[in-house]
Amino acid sequence: MYDIAIIGLGPAGATIARLLDKRLRIIAIDKKSAVENSGFQKPCGGLLALDAQKALSKFNLTLPKAVLVDPQIFAVKTIDTKQRLLRYYQRFYINLDRHKFDMWLLSLIPEQVHIEDNATCTAVRKEGEVYAVSYFKDHTEKMITARHVIGADGANSIVRRALFPDRNIRRYLSIQQWFPEQHRTPFYSCIFDADITDSYCWSISKDGFFILGGAFPPKTGKQGFELLKQKLNKQGFIFGEPVKTEACLVSMPRGLRSFCAGEGRAFLLGEAAGFISPSSLEGISYALNSAYELASILNSGCANPAWKYRVKSLPIRIKL
Repeated sequence: MYDIAIIGLGPAGATIARLLDKRLRIIAIDKKSAVENSGFQKPCGGLLALDAQKALSKFNLTLPKAVLVDPQIFAVKTIDTKQRLLRYYQRFYINLDRHKFDMWLLSLIPEQVHIEDNATCTAVRKEGEVYAVSYFKDHTEKMITARHVIGADGANSIVRRALFPDRNIRRYLSIQQWFPEQHRTPFYSCIFDADITDSYCWSISKDGFFILGGAFPPKTGKQGFELLKQKLNKQGFIFGEPVKTEACLVSMPRGLRSFCAGEGRAFLLGEAAGFISPSSLEGISYALNSAYELASILNSGCANPAWKYRVKSLPIRIKL
């Protein structure tokens, strides 16, 4: 029996695991492995936006050099392929290795938190006054119970699907391919093409690689991505043979009903709650800020934490 079970140790889960009162008995279940370059790695462009930088500064944290990559570029090449528009905008993103960033946040979690890494949560259900959590690790199905459960497990959150099945959220397919960098000058780009997706696409130069990615309606994602490559090839983008292809679901909130902070003693953080920008797909700042608010509430021992969390997270929902 645990006081709190955290599902997922991305920026939201790792932050709340670090901030919760050390007297609480906490278990955290996460897909990533403690062994370097093994297990699950979050498909992500790996740019830390200004809002996320501000959120980190709230905790008095400084980024270690090991998570940074080259180059650091301060302009975004913005393209509208349909309207044939090109503009450059100054932006202060930090270019980083997303997996190393996640592992750094995980390394800050205090030792008393029991971490089950390289594990996949398979079921969450309410049983009377507690929550039963099943997960698969080392070819074995395991189960624990907890008084509180926190879903910090992203767009395809099993906690949200299991405990709040009526609170659906629109989800898109995010696809990324990595290529050897062949451009003479590295660059970031933000690409819009209304014929392919009503979201947006991106490219990033990163440590000798060139990444092309985008968010697409699930049914047409693969075709849309290939069409995007063809169009950009004509505009001077150089791809060659891909080194690797990544894909994951991404939440796309379209109104207040998209958000679900939780109920009773079950809570959702970050993208699992729908806290991600539908225009830029920036989610790290919302993950960090929602984790901070919920940790403060749970540490205070207030009588109705779910209601308090909905109130405290209202500015996030209004902003989005």
